[in-house]
Amino acid sequence: MKAIVPVAGIGSRLRPHTYFLPKVLLNVAGKPILMHILDSLVALNLNEIIIVTGHLGDEVEKFVRKTYDFPIRFVSQTEPLGLGHAIWCGSEHFAGEPLLIVLGDTIFDADLNSIVQKDASVLGVKEVSNPSRFGVVVTNSEGRITRLVEKPEKFVSNLAIVGIYFIRNSDLLAECLNELLQKDIKTKGEFQLTDALQMMIEKGEKFVTVPVEGWYDCGKPETLLETNRFLLSKKPYNKTISDCVVLPPVYIDDNAFVSRSVIGPYATIATGSVVIDSVVRNSIISDGARVESYLLENSIIGNSAVVRGSFFQMNVGNSSEINSV
Repeated sequence: MKAIVPVAGIGSRLRPHTYFLPKVLLNVAGKPILMHILDSLVALNLNEIIIVTGHLGDEVEKFVRKTYDFPIRFVSQTEPLGLGHAIWCGSEHFAGEPLLIVLGDTIFDADLNSIVQKDASVLGVKEVSNPSRFGVVVTNSEGRITRLVEKPEKFVSNLAIVGIYFIRNSDLLAECLNELLQKDIKTKGEFQLTDALQMMIEKGEKFVTVPVEGWYDCGKPETLLETNRFLLSKKPYNKTISDCVVLPPVYIDDNAFVSRSVIGPYATIATGSVVIDSVVRNSIISDGARVESYLLENSIIGNSAVVRGSFFQMNVGNSSEINSV
């Protein structure tokens, strides 16, 4: 069995952080997004992990090679032609083996072992309130998937595909992906993986669903912070800092320096960062960043960035109001 992780997206919704850093290397709860995903995959009995890179792919490969001693292959998607195209780029390397596909911009809390033990192909799904933002599945009374629709304009189902796919017949997947490209079949201007999976269903492949309640999007600043909150809430933190107030859940790296500050709740202070005379809550301070004399909330501070504020002396009379924005 192999796994493929597409990470070629440019992360436009996370700019300016993704101008010089791949989205999957952004820190959340103490380590990069991609590391959360790969740690789950390495624990499986896989022959190889295929990573499909694009924007800043050299940075992704350098990080993975430095961090993991595991059979990992890198394939480049030279044009941003959609998820179906990204998987097609790696298709020559997974033919003939069951395949687990995990999207590189989501963190999940799911039992992958139970998914890959199924005797059918599997799509991880979750009920959502706004299915028009997602690819969705339609099932019959037996729970078998009969139809897939990419970002439906009219309601057909609220079961969204959450970025975990287990494909029993990877040869058929490769065949359907080839057909998409040869016939130039696109949806919304891109080669969609859901279109290839629909072809597989029409050719007789059995697909079932597995509910994935723990699915956390990292594609936008607000959802990245939501994911940070969730992951921190699962981690115990017992370290004390003598001249600071620490309000768990938080992550403070052993190689960070924090002094005279209030940290938390839901704050990540990454390696090499410095926080002095500040309040940091519901925020991510990335590698090597420096924050001094500042109140940060709902914020993401990029690698090696510097944020400095100042303190004020005031003499404020009765019935006055001062707002600092």
